[in-house]
Amino acid sequence: MDTPNLLDSMRADWNRRAAEDANYYVAFGRRQQSNEEFFSTADGTVQQLLPELQRFIGRDAALEIGCGPGRLMRPLSRYFKEIHGVDVSDEMIRLAHERLAHTANAFAQQCSGSDLAMYPDGKFDFIYSYAVFQHIPSRDVVFGYLRDAFRVLKPGGFLRCQLNGLPPHARQYDTWNGVRITAAEVAAFVESTGFHLLALEQVWTQYMWITLRKPGPGGAAPVNYSARLRNISNALTGEAVTPASGAMAALALWIERLPASCHLLNTTVTADGRPCRLTYVGPPAADGVSQINAVLPENLRTGLVMVEAAHDGAPLCSAGWVRIVPPGPSVPRITGISDGVNLLSGNRIVSGTVKVTMEEVAHGADFHASVDSLATPAADAFCTDPVAQRWEFNFNLPENLAPGPHRVSIALGRRVYPQIPIEVA
Repeated sequence: MDTPNLLDSMRADWNRRAAEDANYYVAFGRRQQSNEEFFSTADGTVQQLLPELQRFIGRDAALEIGCGPGRLMRPLSRYFKEIHGVDVSDEMIRLAHERLAHTANAFAQQCSGSDLAMYPDGKFDFIYSYAVFQHIPSRDVVFGYLRDAFRVLKPGGFLRCQLNGLPPHARQYDTWNGVRITAAEVAAFVESTGFHLLALEQVWTQYMWITLRKPGPGGAAPVNYSARLRNISNALTGEAVTPASGAMAALALWIERLPASCHLLNTTVTADGRPCRLTYVGPPAADGVSQINAVLPENLRTGLVMVEAAHDGAPLCSAGWVRIVPPGPSVPRITGISDGVNLLSGNRIVSGTVKVTMEEVAHGADFHASVDSLATPAADAFCTDPVAQRWEFNFNLPENLAPGPHRVSIALGRRVYPQIPIEVA
């Protein structure tokens, strides 16, 4: 499909979704959400974006790509003199105008669906996007947006957004299941544009986060000084030990006077002489200490291990040591059960489908479920995070199941879990 037809298809599909149930398609939680409930669902996402505001001083203007009805623009408007939003759907923009009518510094407008042509160079301090590029079927369109974001950012400005990092699954993507982008593609794009890559998190998941900086002053400190390693800890727990493998096998290096020019592509961390995968370079805190997160290499030996950091090929600071311990045994566990469509309904099942989320699951095919000893159809199994071994299992209720209370039995291979109560509407 050529680009003009693709953009027309994107606009038509999202206009249809906006007319059908805009709140549901934007915040995939419940059909027919009230506006109050819809806007309340923004809290978790806003908390994921606010730490990025520590990276820069300017708070003049922000931009959301794929703003929908303005769910995130409203709470984030208090942090900027003005906040803008664009969306390919004119129906979504119409709703945004209605719902942001009392937010005087919020401005939403329709865009082409592939660029930010309505804005001048260097207008924004901060650009963000949440769960939008996952629905764009074209790699060229996704990277076209990101390339234009570089243009409209101020020098020293930042872009924080999500991409679909899951493995490729289809020859043809659509406006719901969008194109998938690898970490290597992100790195190649960054090098081609001049962006600095500061975060590449949750790789290999549907919600891979990236943070990019447009080089420039932006309030950055000078770089001609000596950095000092303050501490090394587990990146997730803060403890002084780290398992050799698994979801917790990541280090946080706390570095005083980290050069402002450091980013993921010109900074390296090694453990026992082996390269780690960097995921995050943070801003300096009030005490001048910045955080660098790095995932350990596979099959790292246990014991005391030397950790070294370098910047542009030269040692960044003195080496440090961390204790690497054997990983604990996997403990497959249920982390949630809900209606398969109306996720905010909890264990009240209104759609006839059930979603079970589990972690530390080695093989999704081992999952089995029944309701009141009645077998359910085979579950649709989907690995959402291969590092955490997080899976989603969706299955239909047995036919002719009466409304009211029931109990779900779940087994993973020979491991049987306590029954979970549900209520069928």
